[in-house]
Amino acid sequence: MHTRDLIQFLSELSENNNRAWFVMNKPRYDILRAEFLELVTALIPQIVKFDPAVAGCNPKKALFRINRDMRFSRDKSPYKTTFSAAITASGLKKPSQGGGPAYYFHVDAEGKLLVAGGEYMPPPDRLRAIRQHVVADADGFSKMLKNRKLKETYGDLQQEGKLARPPKGFDADAPHIEYLKLKSFIVWKETAIGKRVPADLGKELAAGFRDAYPLVAWLRQAA
Repeated sequence: MHTRDLIQFLSELSENNNRAWFVMNKPRYDILRAEFLELVTALIPQIVKFDPAVAGCNPKKALFRINRDMRFSRDKSPYKTTFSAAITASGLKKPSQGGGPAYYFHVDAEGKLLVAGGEYMPPPDRLRAIRQHVVADADGFSKMLKNRKLKETYGDLQQEGKLARPPKGFDADAPHIEYLKLKSFIVWKETAIGKRVPADLGKELAAGFRDAYPLVAWLRQAA
């Protein structure tokens, strides 16, 4: 995959986020999109080596569309300035669709690679199930958080969007109360790759996802 070309395209798109520019540059987009699909297609078998559950994931469906949903947004820019994909066991990439825990990554217009694993902003019913699982499997949750590879690569779970108080139905002295306040159960890391493009991006992504696997596996147990 020509990563530098992708970053250059996204950078130009961020400065010319309109339909006329995109139509003029559609041939560039089509080539880069095809290369990105090849990357995801080759990445899935690498993930299967440590997580066989994703073997049935359709790479075409794992890719996110570049068109933005502007219906409920004040930002009327028609296009995203990232190329992104989410690989799941269910084959569904969106939390609202019940996709479950995912391996997610994107490349953005600033030349940053974000690698993530877990569930970002799951719907209310799913979030409650995860929180109940934290309480029911407090020891298992602790063990997962202490996993050496997970901690070395990602540190702790991301703390963005945290409630100020315990969620409804959970006591203030419940196990892992600070984690119960989270609205997402996800880890991620961000790396600047604009000047230092990985020699094998797929291999680097697979390694990052392997280190996130303990969280993904634990989340799959929440029902």
